[in-house]
Amino acid sequence: MAKKSITRRWITNNLGIIVLILTVIELSLIYAVQSYFYNSARQYLVTKLNAVNGLLSRYAADGTNIGMELRSTLESFSDKDKMELMAIDYNGMIVLTSSGFSPDYAISMPDYDAVMNGSTNSGFMTARTANGERIMAVCYPISQISTDFSAIRVVTSMEAIDRTINSFVFWVTLIAFAILLLLGVSDLYFVRTILRPIREINTNTEKFARGDFSARIKQESEDEIGDLCVSINHMADELSNTEAMKNEFISSVSHELRTPLTAIKGWAETLSDMSDAEDSVDPMMMQKGLNVIVGETERLSQMVEELLDFSRMQSGHFTLQMDTMDVLAELGDAVLIYVERAKKDGIYVTYEEPEMLPFVCGDKNRIRQVFINIIDNAIKYSDKDGHVYITAEAESDGSAVRVIVQDDGCGIKAEDLPKIKTKFYKPNHTRRGSGIGLAVADEIISLHNGTLTIESEEGVGTRVTITLPAQKPKSESNT
Repeated sequence: MAKKSITRRWITNNLGIIVLILTVIELSLIYAVQSYFYNSARQYLVTKLNAVNGLLSRYAADGTNIGMELRSTLESFSDKDKMELMAIDYNGMIVLTSSGFSPDYAISMPDYDAVMNGSTNSGFMTARTANGERIMAVCYPISQISTDFSAIRVVTSMEAIDRTINSFVFWVTLIAFAILLLLGVSDLYFVRTILRPIREINTNTEKFARGDFSARIKQESEDEIGDLCVSINHMADELSNTEAMKNEFISSVSHELRTPLTAIKGWAETLSDMSDAEDSVDPMMMQKGLNVIVGETERLSQMVEELLDFSRMQSGHFTLQMDTMDVLAELGDAVLIYVERAKKDGIYVTYEEPEMLPFVCGDKNRIRQVFINIIDNAIKYSDKDGHVYITAEAESDGSAVRVIVQDDGCGIKAEDLPKIKTKFYKPNHTRRGSGIGLAVADEIISLHNGTLTIESEEGVGTRVTITLPAQKPKSESNT
């Protein structure tokens, strides 16, 4: 099927409607002007006939010979240069005219026939003569005052009026054509101002589809098309950033997977060689190797779990098992996991545990996962002899529970802070991590109708605040 261009559709639809509207307006104006001129001419003829009839009626009332007076009136008719006054006998023949020339044969006079049939007080007609001239005729009966003549009739040429009407039609048509031409030119210019950025958008989106996000669209207007260009450029920026982060993520994950796999493989080979040796196995070496294998396996497991959670988030299959939970219990388990590990890295963890906090409705496994991720990041981005402070508290009105994890580590740059919760984003490539753990944690807290906020200053440290809505007591919920 042939593709229809926007220009053709615009001209067909828009200009087609305008042509139709202009045609209707022009025809209406022509009809109105023609009706006005023809009605004025008819009224003028009727006025002249009424004047002649009134004069003849006065003569008849005085007992004057109507035939003689009618001849005299025809001869002295003042408007004979504009119209012709006629007298018709009872045989339907024109016997007297103001011009002095009377046809010697009967001619078709529908206006006279209508008058004589009594269907109207005065007859009217417009017609063309044998030579093509348009005429108008008005007929009036005088049989009540004359025994020789049945009617008087006035005829005038419509050439002057038709010339005026034709001149009006010409100028109206010319104006309509000029309007149509002006609208056509302006419409073509307008369509081109739309098509030019659309073609550029089409060209650039094809580049985007091929993975080239370097092209940008020039914004030429401040309207919806300009907004679309800005949006597409912004989309290209985001796609470019996402592509870059994805590549960094793949590189980072590859490195993160290779490191523990290398350690596991190395220690597995070492332990295998030790077991094959004739000498007795060193228990300390065996225990150290097993600890490394278990630790690196746990690290791999955590990374795979993060990837699975991210995949579930992207596919919309990320679900929660909501129930009443104790935040302190899950936070305490997360802290316990990392206290000893932090000591080995020379980092001190301080946990200020309150006696009691309001219960929260949530998925305890997912909330514990968030706590583990945040504490792990705090330790990971802290240097030796650094401190990590963990506190938990309730809002003053008991409406929410707040968990704060603060470290004095390397901190985050100001330009990186707004993107820190973006998937695949890693502000510091010297530290281990896949770059999706924080994005998953933020999604989990959002699904719990809570907030995860991050405040940081480079070289000073980072403060992460997790806020979860507290569960209302049953007495309040029932009310």
